[in-house]
Order: sequence, then C-alpha cells, then structure tokens
Amino acid sequence: MDAPHHTSSWPGSSRPSTFGGLLLLGGVLLLSLFTTAARADLKLCNRMSYVVEAAIGIDDRSATATRGWFRIDPAQCRVVVQGTLTADRILLHARALSIYGASPVAQNGTDNLCIAPDNFVIAAARQCRAGQSQVPFTMIKPTQTDDGNMVAYLAEDSEYDDEQAKLAAIQRLLVIAGYDAAPIDGVDGPKTQSALSSFLKSRGLAADVVSTPNFFETMIAAVQAPSATGLTWCNDTSYKVMASVATDDGKGVVSRGWYRIEPGKCLRPDVVGQPRQILSFAEAVDDSGRAIKLNDKPLNWGGVRLLCTRESKFEIREHSDCNTRGLTSAGYAIVDMSGGGKTLRFATP
Repeated sequence: MDAPHHTSSWPGSSRPSTFGGLLLLGGVLLLSLFTTAARADLKLCNRMSYVVEAAIGIDDRSATATRGWFRIDPAQCRVVVQGTLTADRILLHARALSIYGASPVAQNGTDNLCIAPDNFVIAAARQCRAGQSQVPFTMIKPTQTDDGNMVAYLAEDSEYDDEQAKLAAIQRLLVIAGYDAAPIDGVDGPKTQSALSSFLKSRGLAADVVSTPNFFETMIAAVQAPSATGLTWCNDTSYKVMASVATDDGKGVVSRGWYRIEPGKCLRPDVVGQPRQILSFAEAVDDSGRAIKLNDKPLNWGGVRLLCTRESKFEIREHSDCNTRGLTSAGYAIVDMSGGGKTLRFATP
C-alpha cells in the first residue's frame, strides 16, 4: 500500500485570479482596499463562514518579518499591528481551523515566507530554520476607516456582511456536527434555528450562549467533543493527524479528505445521508506534511480496503487503478456504527 504524502500541513487547491480590488483565493475573496500608507493600527476583519488564523508579513528594503497566529472569529476584527506602520508592503497568509477539514482558503502570492506551527515572531522570514516552513503570502493594501485605523477584510465570494457571516459560520459548524442546517448561506430560518436549538440542548448549552464573545470557541469545543452519534476522531498522539472518511451507499464509494486533527483534539467529519458503510483512514504527519515513521513503519490507522486519495483536498468517486491515474492508494478500515456512534482514538503504539 502506498501511504499518502502531505506536501504541507494545509494542502492548497486551485490557482487564484485577481479581479481589480478583489483577490480570489480558491473561492475565497480577500477584500483589499487601496490607499497609500498605513498610519494607525492595522485591523483584519473576518467576513467568512470560517474561524480563521492569520499571519502577517512586514516587508521593507532591509528585512522581512512575519508574525502569527491571530485568531479571528466570523464577524469580528482584530488589531494585528499597533501604531504607525511605515513598511513598504504588508503581506497576509490565512488558514481556517482544522475542524473544517482540508483548507478552504487556498493561497497564492509571490512571497514565500516562513511560519511556525504555533504562535511565532520571525525576524528574518525568507530563510526558514528548524521547525519552520514556507507558505505563500499575498500583499494587501488596507484602507483607512473613520476611526483612523487601517482595515482589510477576509471574505468569501458570497460577500457576506457581518451578520450573514456569523450565521453562515454557525450553519457550517452545525453541519460538521451532523445537524441539518444546509444550505450554508447566511440566511436565517426555522431549519437553522431548529438545528441550533437541538445542538445547544444536546451539549447542555444555554440559548443565550450565541450572544457571548467567546461563542465560537464554545461551539467548536462542543463540536469536537466525542458524541454518542456519528463518527468522531480523537488524536491522542503528540503528532498532527490527517484523516479521510469514505462512505459506501451500496452504489459506489466516495472518499474525502483531508481533515487535520491537532494533538489532544477531537473532530467529527461531515458524513452526509445514511450510508451503508463508513470507512476511515488517518496518518500522523510532521510540520512539512511528511508521514511520521516509527521503526521505519508509517504511523497510520486504517484497514485493508484500498481506496484512492491525493495529497491535497479531494473527493474521489472512482477507486480503480489509483496509481496509474496519478493518485495514491490507502487502506481504509470499516467503522462499526451499529451502536449509533463511534469514536476512533488515534494513539501511538
């Protein structure tokens, strides 16, 4: 069996294009509003249906520095630079949290700069050291707002306002948790409210938690907690784990990935419908996306059912001749869902 190889901790997808002041990033728009220079605090505002983490780059003639990660919830803003900023260029790299699976935020930029897995400040960011990796950064040109600050927006092609972004983000997490809140469109209605009410009740959360400042942190923790229904993955190792789920409806098999599961965290893949079988494959990887090996054997969790995968985000419906089609085969295990729910715990032998 050929084990999947992940080229980065967050696989990319299609090449983006630029349209005037809107930078299309694989279906995600970065609204970059143009002025001459930043002269006050720089804020990033999130109008996406994802909780994101951002890293910024400050580039001038003498050096390029990077700093991250700044977590920004939907419909929220965060100051990422305080005071007057005189750099030649401001650069941005953004990623969604691992709970959303493979990255919905594809990146494209001419500057490949260094980042680290956890919070970091890198003074010389064009030459990476041990534990650091290069990712593409995109130049942004923020605009000055009425309060004197500089601001740039992260947005999707749906162009949500703040209220719609928050609601779409709630819908997205409800779907991941196994509740029917689709379509994810930022439009409120009885279906979304019923799903939200059922979710909060099942997790023992009060209805007014939605209006609290840390609501998304609370909701994500509740989504990641093992559940009595559906499939839950829990990473009990010290490594990052990339996982894939497959469903068999009796007519065909669909495999999807990758879902990133951080050490000590749990995650529920979004399984649609009532498939006859659910299958799972997972592999521990390092910060560069390479498979972790123990005693020269890849650290993974699967079975004997060979299905196709690829390095980046995928949904594959045909599973014959994986290698000749430029894909990779991996051994999936059938998950016993007879009890209504199953938690798979990934542990180091």
